[in-house]
Amino acid sequence: MFSMTGYGRGDVERDGRQITIELKSVNHRFLDLSFRMPRSFAFLEDAIRAELQAGLARGHVDVFAGYKNRRGDARAVLVDEGLAQGYLSALERLAALSGQPANRSPEALARMPEVLQISEGEEDLETLKELALEAARAAIERLKSMRLAEGLRLKDDLLQKLDAVETLKNSIALRAPELAGEYRVKLRLRLDEVLGETQLDEARLVQEVALYADKVAVDEEIARLQSHISALREALALQEPIGRKLDFIVQEMNREANTIGSKIANAELLSLVVALKSEIEKIREQLQNIE
Repeated sequence: MFSMTGYGRGDVERDGRQITIELKSVNHRFLDLSFRMPRSFAFLEDAIRAELQAGLARGHVDVFAGYKNRRGDARAVLVDEGLAQGYLSALERLAALSGQPANRSPEALARMPEVLQISEGEEDLETLKELALEAARAAIERLKSMRLAEGLRLKDDLLQKLDAVETLKNSIALRAPELAGEYRVKLRLRLDEVLGETQLDEARLVQEVALYADKVAVDEEIARLQSHISALREALALQEPIGRKLDFIVQEMNREANTIGSKIANAELLSLVVALKSEIEKIREQLQNIE
C-alpha cells in the first residue's frame, strides 16, 4: 500500500553532463503533474510524463530538473568583429576631436558592450534525453520507496482504527436485541398505570412489541457493516493502488452506521453509534493519503 506523499531524487552524470530530476508528491484525487524545468528541457516533458504515468497512479507531483554541462565544448566565447571595428572607428573619431590618442588595446575593446559573447555549445539531444529518463526512473523508484514506507505506517494506523470500528459494531450487535424486551417492560408498566384494573390485551401488547422490534432491528445493517470491514481488511493487503476502492468501502460503512443510528433511540446505543461514526470518519480522513 502506497501513500501519496513523498520525495524522490535521481542524479545521473556521464561525460561531463549531469542531470538531476526531483519529484515531490502530495495528495490529489488523480495523477496531476506539474513541470518546473529549464526551457531547454521542454522537449523532454512528454517522455518524463510517460514514465511518471507508468509508475504512479495518483497524487500531485511537482517535477524539478537541473542540468550542468562541464564539457570543454559546452560554451564558446565569440568576438563580434564587425562591432569591434565599429568601436575602433568611433574611438579614432573621438581621439581626433579630443586631441588625445585612442586606446586601441584588446582589453579596452573587450569591455565594450556585446563585443564578446558567450555561445552555448550544440547539445546532443538524444544523449540528453537518455540521461534525463535514467534520472527520472531513479527519482520515481526513490519516490515510490518513500511512499511505500509511509503507506505501511498508514496501513498499521488504519488497521487499528478498523479494530476499533469492529469492537463498537460488536457492542451494538450485542446490545441492540435487548431493546425489544426493554420496550415490552416499559410499555406494560405504562399501560398498567393508564388502565388500572382494566384487563390488558396481551395479544395487542405482543403486536406492539413485535412492531417495535422490527422497527429497531439492525441485524442486516450489522451484517453489511461486518462485510465492509472484512472487505476493507482484504483491500489493505493488496499490493496495488487501492485509494479509490477504499473510499467507496468507507462510504458504505458510513451509510450503514447512519442507518443504525436512525433506527435506535436508546441513549446508550446512540453513544456507541456516535463513537462508531467518529472512527469511520477518522478512517475516511486517513484514506485521503492513500494512492
